Amino acid sequence: MKLAGIAATRYFGKPDPARLGLLIYGADAMRVALRRQEVIAALIGPEGEAEMRLTRMSGADLRKDASQVIDGIKEIGFFPGPRVVFVEEATDTTAPAFDAAVKAWTHGDAQIIVTAGALTAKSALRKIFENHPNAYAIGIYDDPPSREEIEEILKKAGLRAIPNETMTDVLALSKALDPGDFRQTIEKIALYKYGDSSPLTSAEVALSAPSTVEAEIDEVLELVADGRPLDLARMMRRIEGQGVQPVTLAIMATRHFRTLHMAASDPGGVGAGLGKLRPPVFGPRRDVLQRQASRWGMMRLEEALKVLIEADLTLRSASKAPQMAVIERALMRLASVAAKL
Repeated sequence: MKLAGIAATRYFGKPDPARLGLLIYGADAMRVALRRQEVIAALIGPEGEAEMRLTRMSGADLRKDASQVIDGIKEIGFFPGPRVVFVEEATDTTAPAFDAAVKAWTHGDAQIIVTAGALTAKSALRKIFENHPNAYAIGIYDDPPSREEIEEILKKAGLRAIPNETMTDVLALSKALDPGDFRQTIEKIALYKYGDSSPLTSAEVALSAPSTVEAEIDEVLELVADGRPLDLARMMRRIEGQGVQPVTLAIMATRHFRTLHMAASDPGGVGAGLGKLRPPVFGPRRDVLQRQASRWGMMRLEEALKVLIEADLTLRSASKAPQMAVIERALMRLASVAAKL
């Protein structure tokens, strides 16, 4: 049988121990692996592998000896409790081995958990699990986790006091990161909040989130947009000393002001514009962008983009002008404009 949506999500956390087995397939190996870990842990518990109630094998093993699955499900362990035979990297070439195994399976045998890559609707492996009344097949796709999944991840990490505003930032973070990185970030946040019963804040989420842009360049752009030319002059010397390329500064500055322009020109207002950004922004950074976009306004941001594009074209041309001086002059000009707003 096929499972999808919320039913599939719930099954991963609370699988039926009486089922014959489960096929988990999808193009994203990380997403598939996370779900496989979750369902096996739910079936055999934290001590299952140590008690030898988990048998591992690969699709390559089955191509050499198709009877291994049957041998695995029929084994009698030394320790009491449910058992799992886990087969990874299965393909349609291993379908005959699973076809024989499901026919030989009887109540009390080990449950079969299988992972595979992307499988078509006509896949022989999928049909074995989808057509069997006592087995499930679940496809894992590249969709971001649902709110219910995120709440379950937070609950398992011990994070319960989460205001609505902070939850919005956590949802944005889940869309910006890969599933594995998102879970690691939640674990990092949970470690940071260990022993702290106060509600989780947006600032704490941002503090633990992985950085996607060089901090120094972020600081330069903030000084420009906030209108602090004197601080910018000092920061430029530091940036130059660290070897940051002028073209990199031009690209990042143009991207930053385009983001502000997109937010400022949205018919629904700056907040609505920021909500449409991909990847999404959250926490203190969202507050900064909202303040800057509101301060500059759409028309001034269009003029700022003209200045930056002109500087970028000069950097990419045959001009012999010192490149760092070209971009620094453009940034100082914008910082001076912002200082008067």
